[in-house]
Amino acid sequence: MQRTWNMILAAVIAATVIAQLALLVMGGQDVNTATAAAPVPLPVKLLRFFSYFTVQSNLLVLAAAISLVMRPDRDGALWRVLRLDALLGIAVTGVVFATLLSGLVQPSGIGIWINAGFHQFSPVWALAGWLLLGPRPRIDARTIRWAFVWPVAWLVYTMVHGALTGWYPYPFLNADTLGYGRVGLTIVVILVASLVTAFVFQAIERRLPPTR
Repeated sequence: MQRTWNMILAAVIAATVIAQLALLVMGGQDVNTATAAAPVPLPVKLLRFFSYFTVQSNLLVLAAAISLVMRPDRDGALWRVLRLDALLGIAVTGVVFATLLSGLVQPSGIGIWINAGFHQFSPVWALAGWLLLGPRPRIDARTIRWAFVWPVAWLVYTMVHGALTGWYPYPFLNADTLGYGRVGLTIVVILVASLVTAFVFQAIERRLPPTR
């Protein structure tokens, strides 16, 4: 069951990423873009695509899913950090999209399916698989500490990249329009909420029966 569940997850995410990349190469829509943007060269499109927290979260989920297809009882310090980053990242992706971004994007055609893969299927399927199948326990205090290296690095990169280019992946991080004070407060709220979520995940794991 573990292998099958993660095989489906990996297949859907891989198909979603490939479809979106193909769409970009053909000059189509990036479903992560919340506002209309001026045309840019393909290398810039690709850089922006891989700069989205949504995309990076989905790639982490893809890596974790593939590893569990290969070995359902996967464990190890680095793998634990990868898995927790995947779970936290995709949880944040699902919640932020549903509450802040869903009304700002207008996908059409195949973009509707790409959008659903990134923002709806992946969060639900990944979190449901963790709850139902594990493997667990895999979350401890050390794992939580190291898991925050990636989101902090992403935030630093995003703000530096935005300051240099004027492009921000999400409206609530646009310091040019909102100011650094407001954006800084938003970042603190996101990080605190993510930390609380990590400890909630740990508490849930402790209450659920261990798996392999």
